[in-house]
Amino acid sequence: MLRDEISLPFKDSKLRRIAVTKEPKKILIADDDVMVRTTISKILKMFGYTVETAADGYGVLQAIDDTYDVVILDINMPEMDGFETMKKLNDLNYDIPVLFLTGAGSMDYAVKAINLGAYDFLTKPIEDLDIFNVKIRRAMEKRMYVLQEREYKLALEDDVRVKAAQLEKQNELLITYSNSLEKATVQLMTSLQNAMEEKDFYTAGHTMRVTEYALLLGNAMDLPESEITILRRAAQFHDIGKLVIDLSCIQKPGKLTEEEWLLIRKHPSVGANIIKPLGFMSREQFIIRHHHERMDGKGYPDGLTGDKLDDLTKIIIVVDSYDAMTSRRNYRTNMSMEQALEELDKCSGTQFDKTMVDYFSRSVVNFTPGKNYFNPEYMDAFYQNNN
Repeated sequence: MLRDEISLPFKDSKLRRIAVTKEPKKILIADDDVMVRTTISKILKMFGYTVETAADGYGVLQAIDDTYDVVILDINMPEMDGFETMKKLNDLNYDIPVLFLTGAGSMDYAVKAINLGAYDFLTKPIEDLDIFNVKIRRAMEKRMYVLQEREYKLALEDDVRVKAAQLEKQNELLITYSNSLEKATVQLMTSLQNAMEEKDFYTAGHTMRVTEYALLLGNAMDLPESEITILRRAAQFHDIGKLVIDLSCIQKPGKLTEEEWLLIRKHPSVGANIIKPLGFMSREQFIIRHHHERMDGKGYPDGLTGDKLDDLTKIIIVVDSYDAMTSRRNYRTNMSMEQALEELDKCSGTQFDKTMVDYFSRSVVNFTPGKNYFNPEYMDAFYQNNN
């Protein structure tokens, strides 16, 4: 048995060693001289090869397939010479090494054959069997490497498919775990929010209304669902920083002192710090931190101008202020919807984004917060009746 093996640079892998085993090697000889065909055939069989013969190029093309390991072509054959046969073999892409038979003194032919892609050439008559056998053996080794490379590529493709399937499965598990973790985290944040609502009744109603107004405005702007999800969470937790701030000053009658205002103004940055460890809520963290900024840069905590704020933050700025204006405080009465919308319009471009104010003013006119805004059927009916 003739067996060749090649080592490949893949440690601890089924691809590390690819072996191709064939017994014996198969050779196709083409020569119009029956004596030459017979002589070479006998020599090759003596070396242990299986041999098939053809009288011309057409015979080669009829017989050739991927089971052959070497082709020996005479150059001068009738109808189709060796060069033309070689060109057609190249078109078949079998990658079978071809050795040309040339007569003594025909080196020009040999060079032309090599330029066409022939692996080597043999001179006839064959006088040195050792050289002849070495050339055949080298051609066989060339074919062996071609087959090994082919099998390696197939094995590699299979291995890649298996690894890709494994990675896809792991990715699915990771997504499931991530979604579960995200859901659990939001539930925890909701519990914290509920604790804050128990701490301050005003905040409870305010959070619900701001969320409803924000989603109303987001849908009016036809935001994608991914943005709506971020907007909803940002609205639900926009005041979570108040959880760790003493809110007793808010509940007292009369206006707040400067010191009390400074305390209250910390809640956006405190809330952002609470959210910061949650990597999946980075957008919400930005919104929570900046929901008291102004378009003219006179807001807090960072004094950002409108060009530094995204649309979701601008939405929360508008609806948060609108609800504050239309809600009763211990130190003042609430505005009517008309008065609040007039104030929003008056402050457009300085405190509020004009586009957001325009969208909100058109949307909120026939909207009543607290009517299960999160129910899709209710919202579908609302938009059908108001468009």
